[in-house]
Amino acid sequence: MTTIPTTPVSGRGLPEGSLYHDIVGASPAMQRILKLVARVAPTDSTVLLLGETGTGKELIARSLHVQSKRARGPFVPVNVSAIPESLVESELFGTRRGAFTGAAADRAGLVEQADGGTLFLDEIGEMPLATQAKLLRFLESHEVRRLGDSVTRLVNARLIAATHRDLRAQVDEGRFREDLYYRLNVVRIELPPLRDRRDDIGLLASYFLTRIAQRQGRSGLSFSPEAMEVLERYDYPGNVRQLENAIEHAVTLCEGSTIRPRDFPAEVRTPRMLRGSVGAASGAGRAGARGGAAEDRDHWSLAEVEKEHIRRVLELHRGNATSAAKQLGISRTTLWRKLRAYGIPRTGEI
Repeated sequence: MTTIPTTPVSGRGLPEGSLYHDIVGASPAMQRILKLVARVAPTDSTVLLLGETGTGKELIARSLHVQSKRARGPFVPVNVSAIPESLVESELFGTRRGAFTGAAADRAGLVEQADGGTLFLDEIGEMPLATQAKLLRFLESHEVRRLGDSVTRLVNARLIAATHRDLRAQVDEGRFREDLYYRLNVVRIELPPLRDRRDDIGLLASYFLTRIAQRQGRSGLSFSPEAMEVLERYDYPGNVRQLENAIEHAVTLCEGSTIRPRDFPAEVRTPRMLRGSVGAASGAGRAGARGGAAEDRDHWSLAEVEKEHIRRVLELHRGNATSAAKQLGISRTTLWRKLRAYGIPRTGEI
C-alpha cells in the first residue's frame, strides 16, 4: 500500500495520545475533509456531520471546536440516543425546582453548560419531535427556557450535530422537523466509511499500534506483511473504531514482537465471501480449487477458499486485475502477489 505523508490536525488543549489529539488521514477524501474543517472551524456556522457509526464524527466535531475562536470554552458532547426519551428535554434544557417529582433544585441543562463553547449533539436523528421544537428556538434566538421555568436565558453556544441516519428521509416520514433540518444543514460534512478510503488503513493501523503498545508497555511491535494484507482487505463495517479494537486485540494476544494474522479477531482475519461466490462457481473455477462437490468445500482450508474467491472475482471482471482488486478490497500489487502464490494465470483469460 502506498501512503502519502500528511500533517495531522492537532487538537489544542486535548490530551496527548488521545484519539482526539491527531486526525490521521492521507487519502484524498480525508484531505478534502481536513481542508473543509480548517475553513469552517473559525466561523460560528452550524455544522451537520454525516457518516456511518465509527467513522469519527466526534473526532471531527472536536477538531472544529479546538480550531475555533471558542477553543478555550467548553466542548459538551451529548449522545441523544443514550438519553431516555422522557428525559431528553430536561437533560438538554435544564429544570426549575419543583418542575416535576424529584426536581429538588434548579439545574442548568447541557445547552447552558456549553455557553461560550460548542455543543455537539450526536445521533440527533433520535431526538423526539417535542424537543426538536425547543432546539429550533435555540438556534433561531439563542434563548433557552428550563423545564417548568418562565425565565428565558441567552446562551452563546455553537451547535455541531451528527447522525448516521438519512435525515431527509426522516423529514419525509414526519419523524424529523423540516425547518430544523434546514437550520442544521448549513455546512454539511460527509465522512466516508473506512472501506472507501483504504489508503488510510496502514496509517491508522500504525498510529493505533504505537498508541496501544505504549499504553500496554509493549514497545517495538510491528506488523508482518501478511498481517497488513489482512488489515487492508477487510471491509470494516464498524469503521475506524473497529480497526482500533482489532489492533488492541492483536497487541494483547501477540507473542513476540511481530503481529501476525492469527492475532486479529476472527471476523477480521477471515475473508468476507460474496453470497454464493463459491457455490456458484462453474467449470475451471471449481476444478482449480479441489473438485466441485459442495460437501468437499466444507473441508477446504482458508487458502483454498481465498483462491477460489479470487478466481471467481477475476472471472466476473473478465481478467481485469484493476477492477478485481477494487472489488476484493486489496491493492493491485497484492492481487498479483496472490495470483503468483496460487498459480492463477495473470493473462486476461482464466
